[in-house]
Amino acid sequence: MIAWSIPLLEIGNKRVKLFQGGMGVGISGAGLASAVANEGGMGVIASVGLNESKKYSGRYEETSCKALKDEIKSARSKIIPGQGLLGVNIMHALTNYSDLVRTALEAEINAIIVGAGIPRDLPAYAKEIGNTNTLLIPIVSSGRLAKMMCNSWSRQGRLPDAIVVEGPQAGGHLGYSYEQLADQDFVAHGLERIIPEVIEAIREYKIPIIAAGGIFYGGDIRKFLDLGAAGVQIATRFVTTHECDADIKFKQAYLTSEEGNIVIINSPVGMPGRAINNEFLEQVKAGKRVPINCPYHCLKTCIPNESLYCIARALVDAKAGSFENGFVFCGSNAWRCREITSVKKVFEDINKEYLEGKVSN
Repeated sequence: MIAWSIPLLEIGNKRVKLFQGGMGVGISGAGLASAVANEGGMGVIASVGLNESKKYSGRYEETSCKALKDEIKSARSKIIPGQGLLGVNIMHALTNYSDLVRTALEAEINAIIVGAGIPRDLPAYAKEIGNTNTLLIPIVSSGRLAKMMCNSWSRQGRLPDAIVVEGPQAGGHLGYSYEQLADQDFVAHGLERIIPEVIEAIREYKIPIIAAGGIFYGGDIRKFLDLGAAGVQIATRFVTTHECDADIKFKQAYLTSEEGNIVIINSPVGMPGRAINNEFLEQVKAGKRVPINCPYHCLKTCIPNESLYCIARALVDAKAGSFENGFVFCGSNAWRCREITSVKKVFEDINKEYLEGKVSN
């Protein structure tokens, strides 16, 4: 393993090089998460849709938890003892969010990272299970939300162990308005403004801040450390690795993408999202409806009868490399990915870029 030049991210008594962002559906599973952990990072399994991407049959409520249990077990079997950590990303907007949280806590996962909602209830689940070791980490997009979260958790006798601040250049569903995402200046520099805002808003709590969204090169890490972040989360860079759990066709969509064909879409779940434009999305934009046969209701905000397509099915198909009824979520820097490489090489390149000061903006 190379000599790591970047300051380690310290959360309590745990130290890692960086966080790998959770990517659903099935993009960051046991393969990618374990590889990141073996390089000294926090490898993160995305819990959303694991049962569908792994083709589990049975009731959604049961198979989703079984799939997560199995994925955690598989990842742990591949992690070298004493290396990095293993986390799970759980969307608060999932209808079985509480079951997945309990499953991860019972498995004594190193960290639970929660976005797509306001997880005021996360400390209560940890108390219910009797788990005091798992790091509880919410994702926020503003200082106001960070302050609200800390105040709420404080009244429950626990604070977030760290907070991920996700900026407007992130991939997938985004916690920003369409107006904000149409503002090019805000998209380009939003995270740089939000990090100091969050730090100031929760200064009294002394919680580590993890910068996320649009961080691609090592020099980007230096920029956010200088702004006061304790560390960073990177996702897009790990998609085009051998260890990423997606089909090679999914990875090739990143390799052939261009800056101009990365678009903001209107997701059926009522949130904007960032994706690589394709024929399917063009047809959706034109109003074409893909018939939905929803055997479960996986997202609280989804109304199948009013949706043009099933986003869960679209992302499952994309993960498998089928784009007839699917598309690829991505971060704003997906077009910078130009080769299939290894997780180990990504860490080496990021370390070198940090020393050289190479940045994406």
